[in-house]
Amino acid sequence: MYLKRHAKPQASRTAVAGFGLIEVLISLVIIAVGLLGIEKMEALAYASTGIASGRAIAAIEAESLAAEMHANRAFWAAGAAPAYFYVSGLTVTDPTSTVNVAGAACSTASGAPNPAACTPATMAAFDVEQWAAALQALLPNDGAYVTCTTSVIAPVNCTITVSWAENNVSINAQGTIAQNSPSYTLYVEP
Repeated sequence: MYLKRHAKPQASRTAVAGFGLIEVLISLVIIAVGLLGIEKMEALAYASTGIASGRAIAAIEAESLAAEMHANRAFWAAGAAPAYFYVSGLTVTDPTSTVNVAGAACSTASGAPNPAACTPATMAAFDVEQWAAALQALLPNDGAYVTCTTSVIAPVNCTITVSWAENNVSINAQGTIAQNSPSYTLYVEP
């Protein structure tokens, strides 16, 4: 018996030999778009880190003034503090001129503390002066508003509000940087 071989159809004989130029170009475009997306996510993460850093610094600085208030209870808890004062840069604005006077008497010429020459009022002025300098050095476009109750019948309490400027990177717009003015508020009972 004789077996005859069947011939294969012509269409099935052609095999794919590799990628064509179009497929390679499409792959490169897809990879490029993916890399641009990763770069945008990295820029947003970097901007968010800067924003979180500013907020943490504001919280630390507000707590710093609160600690100074606790340390100088003879002034802050006795109701001697002004009802409110503003801090903008190195300028302290106090309508009663209690904490906006220079607290230079609390330090020597070398800058070392001199507690013997300090009254509670000059110590408070010195603390606010040092706090304003720290705010200006650490936060861009800083400002602070402090209000205190002056009645000694109830416990004295103060509210410290720190504000600053931060840049936000927009997710939807290309290259848009918006400026935001957040604030941090801390309630203190000296």
